[in-house]
Amino acid sequence: MTAPDLPPSAHTHGDAPRYRYFDLIVGVFVTALITSNLVSAKVAEVGGHKIGCGIFVFPISYIFGDVLTEVYGYARSRRVIWIGFACAALASLVFFVADVMPPARDWPHQGAFHTVLGQLPRVVAASLVAYVIGEFANSFVLAKLKVATRGKHLWVRTIASTVVGQLIDSVVFYPLAFYGGAMGWSLAQVIEVGWNNYLLKCAVEALFTPLTYLVVARLKRAENEDVFDVDTDFNPLRLKG
Repeated sequence: MTAPDLPPSAHTHGDAPRYRYFDLIVGVFVTALITSNLVSAKVAEVGGHKIGCGIFVFPISYIFGDVLTEVYGYARSRRVIWIGFACAALASLVFFVADVMPPARDWPHQGAFHTVLGQLPRVVAASLVAYVIGEFANSFVLAKLKVATRGKHLWVRTIASTVVGQLIDSVVFYPLAFYGGAMGWSLAQVIEVGWNNYLLKCAVEALFTPLTYLVVARLKRAENEDVFDVDTDFNPLRLKG
C-alpha cells in the first residue's frame, strides 16, 4: 500500500519482505552497543578534557538505529531495540558472574579484570533504562519527521532525532547512575559531565551524516525498501514488526 501524498516509491509498514542486509545492520547495531559499554571503562584525555572512550562508539548505535528506522521502519527498529536491550543485559550478567567467581590462586589479574569488566548494578541498570528510552525516542522522532517531510531532508531527521534521543538518554542515565549515594557525584557534576558528553555525542552524529546518507541510499536501492510509518502502531511494548 502506498500512503497518500508520499513519494511513489515509498512503502508503508505492512508486508514482511525478506531483506539482504537487515541481519548485518542488526549485528553492527548490537555490537556497537555492547562495545561502547566495554570501552567506557577507560577514561581518555583529549585537549585537556577527560572523556570516557565509549562516547565515540555509542553514537554509532544511534546512527545505525537511524538507518534501521529510515529504511525498514519503526516496527522493525523496535524489535532491534529490544534485541539490543536483551543482549546488553545478558552481557552485563555474564561479566558480573565472571567477576564474582573466585579467581584461581595462580591467576594474578583479578584486579585488572574487575576494573575493566566489573559491573556496578546501579550503573548497568541506569544504562539499560536510558538506552531503551533514548532509542525509542530517537526512532519515534525520525519516523514521524520522515512522514512530515515526505522523505526529504534526511540530515534534519537524523540530527533532530539524535538531539532528542541523546538528550533523554543523558537526562535519564547520569542522575540514575552517579548522583549521590555511593557514587558521590553532586548535582553540578552530573549536569556538567552529562551536558558535555551530550554535546559531544551529537557532534559525532553530525560528523557521520555523510556516511549515513551513503549507507541509507545504498540500502534503499539494494533492499528496494523505503518505509513510511503512516499507520504504524508506535507502542514500544509491541514486539511484532
